[in-house]
Amino acid sequence: MTEQIAPPTPAPDGPTPLAARRVPRAFTPFRHASYRRLGTALVLQTFASGVWVIALVWEVIRIGGGAGELSVVSTAGAIGVLLPALLAGVVADRVPQKLILIVVAAVELAGMTLVALLSWADMTQLWHLAAVSFATGAAMAFYYPAYSAWLPALVPEQDLMAVNGFEGMVRPTIGQALGPGVAGFVVGAASSSAALGIAAAFSLIGLMALTTVPLTAVRRDLSTGEGGEPAGPGSAIATAFADIREGWVYMMRTPWLLATLLFASVMILVLMGPLEVLIPFLLKDKLGGGPGDHAIVMACFGIGGALGSMAMASIRMPRRYLSWMNLMWGLGCLPFLLIGVAQEVWVVAASAFVIGAFFSAPMVIWGTLLQRRVPPHLLGRVASLDFFVSVSLMPVSMAIAGPVAELIGLEATFAIAAIVPGVAAAVAIVWAKLPADEVAHPLRDEDPGPAAA
Repeated sequence: MTEQIAPPTPAPDGPTPLAARRVPRAFTPFRHASYRRLGTALVLQTFASGVWVIALVWEVIRIGGGAGELSVVSTAGAIGVLLPALLAGVVADRVPQKLILIVVAAVELAGMTLVALLSWADMTQLWHLAAVSFATGAAMAFYYPAYSAWLPALVPEQDLMAVNGFEGMVRPTIGQALGPGVAGFVVGAASSSAALGIAAAFSLIGLMALTTVPLTAVRRDLSTGEGGEPAGPGSAIATAFADIREGWVYMMRTPWLLATLLFASVMILVLMGPLEVLIPFLLKDKLGGGPGDHAIVMACFGIGGALGSMAMASIRMPRRYLSWMNLMWGLGCLPFLLIGVAQEVWVVAASAFVIGAFFSAPMVIWGTLLQRRVPPHLLGRVASLDFFVSVSLMPVSMAIAGPVAELIGLEATFAIAAIVPGVAAAVAIVWAKLPADEVAHPLRDEDPGPAAA
């Protein structure tokens, strides 16, 4: 049996346009049955992932592992994500995205179920956890490009900003707060085996919800023949490399895209290490804080991100969307100056809240911008380039943060994290002539028709 393929450009199902306008902007995507199903799957799978992350840590501890063993498992997952990251975009532009997400969810479910069963049977070994972490990481590399490329086929373009805002709210609240919180409670009250079982159960329910979303055809550029049928087995590798090259060429020839990705590379390089590595030591060594204080700071970062995402999803796309996006990212790092000189934990927590809000709010613009200006047949590959840039520089930033802080001190390192992104944002705006570009390519919610690059 073949599954029916839904049309690529959906019409609102349910309320009339007048009624739809009365719905708060952040909730307009839920007018569409297809997105209600996808949103349900997203919440369930994000919760499962949040539980899994904490349960996996405590499973390593349960079998007698320490920081070194946990590093092995984490590194295996990071390598798994990086290796197929660029290929994932090629697949997302050639295979129906629903099928990709189902495979990703199935691999995650299989890994969680296997580790849960091994844990219940008390047969877990470190190499089991490393292998599953690698496999689930490799699967997750395919998730973001496919998800990003699928959304414009499920909701009208005027709803994309709200969709990206909802995702930006779900990940910090469900994936970084609720899921880990439930996992910690279950591990403490029962065992890591029970938490792993919960992760597998919710992953299964999320997979079932995902299967109810209509299958849509891969969006192709019919005017030029781009995104045609995949080549035969003999030329599959050459075709894949050609597709990757096409994505790189588009990036290099698109100033707003190249400038923003280069700026984002600089920002991630100076931001993630201080945020993830140095703040715990600042709290412990300078402010006399402990794990509870660190949890409060990171919770404030997540809450700020969730509120920033929802606030951005509740308004129209700014007319100066490129300038606002880059400036919010760059200037949003300035509170690192306060963190570097803080004498109280609440100052660090409040600063983390602001950083989280200004980090996540522009992500809503960025996701919408890609989905509305990148040609449909290239969206998966461009999304994979974005994902690759983000993921590849995170471990580099974390690796150099400690040595840099030892060399120049915590205060100076946090000052670099505060100032460099703002300078890089200004350079990107001027160098790529972003104000002129956004005037030439307005993204107004009322503009009909497909987005032009």
